[in-house]
Amino acid sequence: MQIVLVEPEIPQNTGNIARTCALTKTALNLVKPLGFSIEDRYLKRAGLDYWPLVDLKVWDSFDDIIKECGSSKIYLATTKAERSYHEVKYEPDSVLVFGRETRGLPDNILEAFPAQKIRIPMLDIGRSLNLANSVAIVLYEALRQNNFAGLR
Repeated sequence: MQIVLVEPEIPQNTGNIARTCALTKTALNLVKPLGFSIEDRYLKRAGLDYWPLVDLKVWDSFDDIIKECGSSKIYLATTKAERSYHEVKYEPDSVLVFGRETRGLPDNILEAFPAQKIRIPMLDIGRSLNLANSVAIVLYEALRQNNFAGLR
């Protein structure tokens, strides 16, 4: 299982997501540009001492990830989707993609994978759930569907 954060902006969110990835043995991929330095003290503080346990890769572009992972098992989390995240059959090597905290995923990525968009049900009040919470919700559903393989 892999998490991809496209152009994340808030170091504390990425740190919290890194901690979730460490505890679930999930790879974390960050796509540039980042809204912070990897050396950011807030990023490190939010990730606590879990950073050595995170399988972290930083990519120059989303296209680079597609070349590495392929595109058949990619799911794009967006408020612009009709299908809920729980209606998908996740595979152990699924790639869960999330966008920036302030704007979500860019249109070019959403347009490239129209059938692979998923959403978390919520009220439409112009705001979305926190990025770290959204990652945890979708990731744990994917892990549940795979019987929490390797976790206890």
